[in-house]
Amino acid sequence: MEKIIQSIPLNLRDTGEEQTLNFVPTTFDEYLGQEELKQKLHVYTHAAKLRNEPLDHMLLFGPPGLGKTTLSTIMAHIMNVGIRICTGPMMDRTGDLVAILSSLQPRDILFIDEIHRMPAAVEEVLYSAMEQFKVDVIIGQGAGAQSVSLPLVPFTLIGATTKSGKISAPLRSRFGIIERIDYYDDVDLQKIILQNARFLQLNLSEQAAFTIAQCSRGTPRIAKKIVRRIRDFAQVHNHPHISQEFIPTALAFLGIDHEGLTTVDTMILQKMIVHYNGGPVGLETIASLVGEDADTIEEVYEPFLMRKGYIEKTTRGRQIPHKKLPALLKKFLGQETLLE
Repeated sequence: MEKIIQSIPLNLRDTGEEQTLNFVPTTFDEYLGQEELKQKLHVYTHAAKLRNEPLDHMLLFGPPGLGKTTLSTIMAHIMNVGIRICTGPMMDRTGDLVAILSSLQPRDILFIDEIHRMPAAVEEVLYSAMEQFKVDVIIGQGAGAQSVSLPLVPFTLIGATTKSGKISAPLRSRFGIIERIDYYDDVDLQKIILQNARFLQLNLSEQAAFTIAQCSRGTPRIAKKIVRRIRDFAQVHNHPHISQEFIPTALAFLGIDHEGLTTVDTMILQKMIVHYNGGPVGLETIASLVGEDADTIEEVYEPFLMRKGYIEKTTRGRQIPHKKLPALLKKFLGQETLLE
């Protein structure tokens, strides 16, 4: 059971490997960006604390790496309650979930990441747990089996998902609070990068931080990873002060261009142009050309390329929009007209 449950102490900065790598906010003031969402969560958590009640069950959805887990730990910190963290795919038996629910203290938070991947049989246990704070368990086997109702203390379930459309209707309807976390803009990412640089005792200029933000795909997790890798590059090349002039060299070393396109992103666009004149081309074909599986292309690389306007979906497959072709043709082929 220990492999599923992770207890998070209130002082997050003193424990765990990840906490030594990144600054981890413990208040909404320290959590930068998502201002509108923070205002809502501030009201919800403080109202529940004033009433000495558990926070209403909450569903947080949005792309990965935007801070759903961090926001949940902040809410637990503000309410001075414990938080248990687990993932949907790892709970493959109803007994796993019942054991976790039974171990919660009053008003504790249970955070389930990737909740849409929870098995249906396990998910059904949540229905009565969320509404009536009880679970029904079967004792015995065969004709002598009996259903026993096990009471639970009032708790809060926070579910996180990157695919809200895959949440079943019965489960979704039981969440009293449903909020989306969206991509960050470059200004907020710059603040997060500078905050993390101070935590790492890294001498990083504001302009350099903004350039990194522009390459971070709107995602704090990616921004922090880039900062750590640039720190490695700067340390090895004896650059104690990371200036704007140093950043392009470091990003080129990491295989990231000024827009945040990685080597695989560039390869996808290049293959589509060289082999199919920009498309349309099927997802499986793109995956074969690049050497990645189709799910990875669709879930990891394609969303960013679509946001940047480099790829669009059609009934015939993926294609590069006509307005983007001239610049990409010049970049990859040194010409501005389509191949015959």
